[in-house]
Amino acid sequence: MKALVIGATGATGKELVDLLLKDNNYTAVSIFVRRSTGKSHPKLREHVVDFSNVNSFQDLIMGDVLFSCLGTTLKDAGSKEKQWKIDYDIPANFAAVAKQNNVKSMVLVSSYGASAKSSVYYSMIKGKLEDYLQGLNFAQYIIFRPGPLIRENTDRLGEKISIKVIKFFNAIGLFKNLKPITTAFLAEKLVKATETLPEGMTILELNSILKL
Repeated sequence: MKALVIGATGATGKELVDLLLKDNNYTAVSIFVRRSTGKSHPKLREHVVDFSNVNSFQDLIMGDVLFSCLGTTLKDAGSKEKQWKIDYDIPANFAAVAKQNNVKSMVLVSSYGASAKSSVYYSMIKGKLEDYLQGLNFAQYIIFRPGPLIRENTDRLGEKISIKVIKFFNAIGLFKNLKPITTAFLAEKLVKATETLPEGMTILELNSILKL
């Protein structure tokens, strides 16, 4: 199989790419990035692209499985408009071309609480993206909705504090549906999902991710 990955430079995406390169089920791994990663591997195909113009490289979006690990925070994006472009426009446009090019499987890293009707902006974006991708009718469509992610060597103070707070509540039996998992663990489950889950749409909340 051939994997396509967007969001390959993020915490989860990096882990995912490394696992795919080691997986014998995949003969090629194509990553689409804004800047070169400097990574080298016989199976790796790195494409430095302009995500605002997907049609300019649509002939490169060919494969069997598309993994979308794109995501940012409002603080990092700088505005709601920029966050929308990263979290919705890029994966939506990329997936639409992938579907046109007969990519069979779509694996999306979404978020706990994702809903197009959510009053939380981030959750609303993720929910709308989930709905749009569902409408593309991939043969296999897998949505991951993890809670907080533990990123190795993160420099986000707020993230570090929130993880500690949630772990404290988890220890006393509260907020189990928000149990933090590592990006490495999530990446393992992303790879496993396409190989073990059936065709059609599957939504994996935290409990299902842990059991996969």
